Amino acid sequence: MHRSDIRSAELSAEQTEAAGAALSHVRSYLGRHRDLAPVRVTVEDGEPELLELPREAVDLLATILAHMAAGRGVSVVPTNAELTTQQAADLLNVSRPFLIGLLKAGEIEYRTVGTHRRITASSLIAYMREDDRRRREAADELTRLGQDMGLI
Repeated sequence: MHRSDIRSAELSAEQTEAAGAALSHVRSYLGRHRDLAPVRVTVEDGEPELLELPREAVDLLATILAHMAAGRGVSVVPTNAELTTQQAADLLNVSRPFLIGLLKAGEIEYRTVGTHRRITASSLIAYMREDDRRRREAADELTRLGQDMGLI
C-alpha cells in the first residue's frame, strides 16, 4: 500500500441498510467469540471459499459498518500514511490556514518535503486524542464550577 493511500466510502440508502444488517451479524459473532483467534469467513460466490481474517481486521470492520449504518462516510487511513496539509485539515474539519497555524505552533508533528509539509496520520491522530482529552477536561471543569456556584 502506498504511504498516502486513503480509501473512502460513501453509501446509498440501500447500502446503508445492508451495512446495518451486516453489522448485527458481525457484532453477534464477535460477542459469541471473544478470543483473539483469526475469524474464518466463507465466501459463497460460485464455489465456496474459506477466508481467514485477523480478529483485529474484523473488529475494524465492525467499526466501519457501524459508521456506514449510521449514514456516515468512512475513510481508512494507514497510520504511516503521509497526508498533505489539505488532507489533514479535511480530516480535522478545519481550514488549511488553521492547520498550518497548529503545525507552526508545534501542536502536530510534520516534516517538510521541499516546500511542502507532510503530516503522518499517526501524528494527526495523536493530536486529535490530545485535543479531545483537553476538551473533556475543560467541560468537566466547567461542570464543577457550575455546581460550585449552584447553577447546575
